[in-house]
Order: sequence, then C-alpha cells, then structure tokens
Amino acid sequence: MPGANERALEKAKGLPADALILDLEDAVAPAAKQEARTRVCAAVAAGAYGRREVAIRVNGRDTPWHADDLRAAAQAGPDAVVVPKIGSPADVHAVERDLDAAGAPGHTLIWAMVETPIAMLRALEIAQASPRLAVLVMGTNDLANELRAQHVPGRAPLLTGLGLCLLAARASGKAILDGVYNDVRDAEGFAAECRQGRELGFDGKTLIHPGQVEPCNRAFSPSAEQLAEAAEIVRAWADAEAAGRGVVTVNGRMIENLHVDNARRLLAVDAAIAGRPRALR
Repeated sequence: MPGANERALEKAKGLPADALILDLEDAVAPAAKQEARTRVCAAVAAGAYGRREVAIRVNGRDTPWHADDLRAAAQAGPDAVVVPKIGSPADVHAVERDLDAAGAPGHTLIWAMVETPIAMLRALEIAQASPRLAVLVMGTNDLANELRAQHVPGRAPLLTGLGLCLLAARASGKAILDGVYNDVRDAEGFAAECRQGRELGFDGKTLIHPGQVEPCNRAFSPSAEQLAEAAEIVRAWADAEAAGRGVVTVNGRMIENLHVDNARRLLAVDAAIAGRPRALR
C-alpha cells in the first residue's frame, strides 16, 4: 500500500490480507518521501492494523532516503522491514546493524527482496545471513528487467531464479513470497500465476491491488479435497502406529512419513486460516 496515500492506508485496515507492506519506495514520489515516512510510521506505532503482519518497505541502500527510513521504521517497531535490492550477506548484515543501532525491537524482522541476477546466485548465503532475516521476497519485475527477459505466461525466463530462491528458502527454513502480477485487469492470468506459485512451493504472493487479495487467498488455501485427504492420512497413520503395522495405504496409495508431514502442514495452514479474525476470512 502506498505510504503517501492516506486513503489507501485507511482502506488497508479492512483488507482480508495476512500481511500488509506499507510502501515508502516505488509507490511514493521523491517529493512525498518524508510525508509518507511520517504517516506510515505513525500508523504502525498506533497498532492500526490489528493482527495482520505489518511491514514497512524502506527505500534501497543506494538511495538518500534509506538511512532515515530505517531509523524511523526501527522506532515504529513493525513486524518487519522490507528492504529492496538485497544482493549479498553483507547487505543483510548492514541492515541488521542499522536496525540494532536504531533500537529496533527483536520482533522487527527483515524481509529481503531478491531481484537481481547476483541475488539469485547468492540466495542461500543471503537467506542464512542473519536470524533476523525471516522472508525472501521475489522482485520479479526487476529480475526480468535485468535479465532482459519478457513477461510471458508461465514465466519461463524467470524459473531458474525462482527455483534457486525456493531452494535457498527451504534449505534455510525461511518463508518465501512470489513476486507481483502487474496487470490488475487480467484476472485469468493472475489466477494462473497464483496456481503456478503455489505449485512451485511459494508460501504466498505479494500483491499490488486490493482486488487481487481474495483470488490469491483462494489459490494459496488448501482445498476441501486436500484437507479431507490430509485428515484421512493422519488418521490412517495414527491407527497403523497404534496397531503396530508398518505399512499404511490410503485410497490405494502407500503412505510414508513425508506424506504425513505434508498432511499435517496442510491441516495446520487450515487451522491458522480458521483462527484469523473474521474480517480477514
């Protein structure tokens, strides 16, 4: 949500989103940077967004606004700061030092935007650079630009980078969010990209328009069929263990530990969704 737009920040209070990124970077003109910083930090400090995770996206380290953004964000104490153009562990360490120096509370984590070829190649090092770093955020627009690639259905030019970052996130135990979809009028294309992101393994997707929230929620939520199967797998596994059986089948399919772990994960996701405030469902 653009930090300089008071109406947008107010509208964000009613969006059924799990997390909000209040933006000081691309969505804010240079002349409005200071005003946006003040407005966003005041909203965060006031706890205006309930139980949603709230992050502040600061301007990049190579801009004249970065240092002031980071200091103000640290004092506001959001759930996270989103930092663009992270390309190395040294970038993460610098952000971490600056947050500590500004007195950021321990719960304010780093969400690192990875959006350059060098970031793709260093994704694992970046993900492991700091315990304060919790999320990798794909910057697919900038990545496509630097690759001189085209935005095409299926995102074939970006799949190598997406895969490298997914591997890094899973290897280091971090969450990872897919990049934005630019054409807010193309509902079919957006739904297809959400499906692809979930099939690849992303934990969620970053959005640029309120109209994208509900279809994204549907795409990343377990279906009724998946939940029914997951519950059946967990029950069958528990029954087999109680009976001392070493072989478990569900609907003719052999079940192993990995299937049970995935079933429990899906059920936990569904429980987390059910536990959200009613306005977020």
